[in-house]
Amino acid sequence: MSKTGKPAERMVRKLVIIPAYNEQGGIERTVRDILEHAPDFDYVVVNDCSTDQTLEVCRKNGFHVINLPVNLGIGGGVQTGYAYAWRNGYDIAVQFDGDGQHNAKYLDAMADKLLSGNLDMVIGSRYIKKEGFQSTGIRRLGIRYFTALIRLITGQKITDPTSGMRMAGREVIGLYAKNYPKDYPEPESVVAILKKGGRVDEIPVQMNAREEGVSSISPAKSVYYMIKVTLAILIAAVRR
Repeated sequence: MSKTGKPAERMVRKLVIIPAYNEQGGIERTVRDILEHAPDFDYVVVNDCSTDQTLEVCRKNGFHVINLPVNLGIGGGVQTGYAYAWRNGYDIAVQFDGDGQHNAKYLDAMADKLLSGNLDMVIGSRYIKKEGFQSTGIRRLGIRYFTALIRLITGQKITDPTSGMRMAGREVIGLYAKNYPKDYPEPESVVAILKKGGRVDEIPVQMNAREEGVSSISPAKSVYYMIKVTLAILIAAVRR
C-alpha cells in the first residue's frame, strides 16, 4: 500500500531479447545502447551457439546471457527469449538485433504506444517516415510484396513486416513462448497474431546499416526466402 492508502501500482516489467549468432563486433555496442537509452528495460542476450567470440565478449563485460548448447536458428533463439520472458513474469518483451541496426532510444516510445493503445504488438518501422537506413532496393521490393500480401489476407497494412524490432505484450509473449516460426519468422508470426484478432500497430524508427557480419538472407537464398515465407504466411492465415 502507498502512503495515501491506495494500492501502489505494479511496475511494468520490460525485457529486451537480443538473439545473437556471431555478433562479436556489435553485441557490446548493442547492450550499452540499451543500458544508456532504455535503462528501465532488462535485457538478455541469447547466444545461439556462436562460433566467434560473442559469448566471450558477453562474459567479459558481465552481460546477462543465455548460452544455447546447439544452434537453433533465429526462430529458436527468439523463442528462447520469449520463454524466458514468460517464465520470469515480464509484461513486455521486445526483439532487438545484436548487430547494432536497432536504436534503443525508441523503446520507451514503443512501450508507451503498446500500453496506451492497449495493443498486442508494436513494430518499429523504417518505412513510415522513410528515414535512416532503408535496406537494398531488392529487399524493399520484397518488403512491399509482403506488405501487400499481409494486407490482402488480414486487411491491415504493415509497412515493415520483416522488421526485427517488435514489442509484444504479455499474451503474445505466452503464445510465442509456446510456438514461434523457426525460419525467417517475422512476417509469419505477425500474421498469426492478426488472425487471432490481436491488435498490431507501428511507430516510425530509424535503423542503422549493418557495420559488421553478414545477413542471414544472402542473394542466393532470396528466392527460397520469398517462396518459403509466402507459404508460411498462407498457412498461418488458415491455422486455428
